[in-house]
Amino acid sequence: MPAATAILVALLLYVLLPQQLILGPRFVVPALELALFVPLLAGNPRRMTRESTLLRKLAIALLLVIAATNTVALGLLVHELVAGKAQGKELLLAAGQVWATNVIVFAMAYWELDRGGPVRRTQAPGRDLPPADFRFPQDEDHDAIAEVAARSSAMSGWTPGFLDYLYVSITNSSAFSPTDTMPLSHRAKMLMAAESVSALMLSVLVISRGVSLLK
Repeated sequence: MPAATAILVALLLYVLLPQQLILGPRFVVPALELALFVPLLAGNPRRMTRESTLLRKLAIALLLVIAATNTVALGLLVHELVAGKAQGKELLLAAGQVWATNVIVFAMAYWELDRGGPVRRTQAPGRDLPPADFRFPQDEDHDAIAEVAARSSAMSGWTPGFLDYLYVSITNSSAFSPTDTMPLSHRAKMLMAAESVSALMLSVLVISRGVSLLK
């Protein structure tokens, strides 16, 4: 499923980071992430249809591990920039890896938090869902022209999937602000603000410096 693929991509991006952006042995963190990921995949091999307290805790723990290691990599990347030790090409490549992992991390956070999580969104009746953290276009397209309204949540029972949250994360990280999907809750707003700030740091401080080193 897309979420599992994204986790594996984040793991691979971490393994490929320059050694100076990794604390400790290179494969310790990936091994920990795999130890958390395998039970989740075994519990839901095809799509998220079954949830337990243990699986929920494992999913959140995995998210926190990936987020923490990428935050450390971002800090070390800024340190390398300030110290002037990194080469231009190496810096640009590492910045791209950290940015891509950041997109995945926040997409996973949105996916896990909104409306009670991925299992509850797809398995529980709409009336039993917690208040939404995000307002998608499909949530208000029911009164549009017929071919658009057909895809609305009111007409089709549409619920957001991981790729929808990945799109939200990519656009927020690129535009430094929401685009077509609006945050509703305080936690959603704070998460989107944190993603925008970290993306801005990478774009303005790191990538611009990396380009100057190429000259």
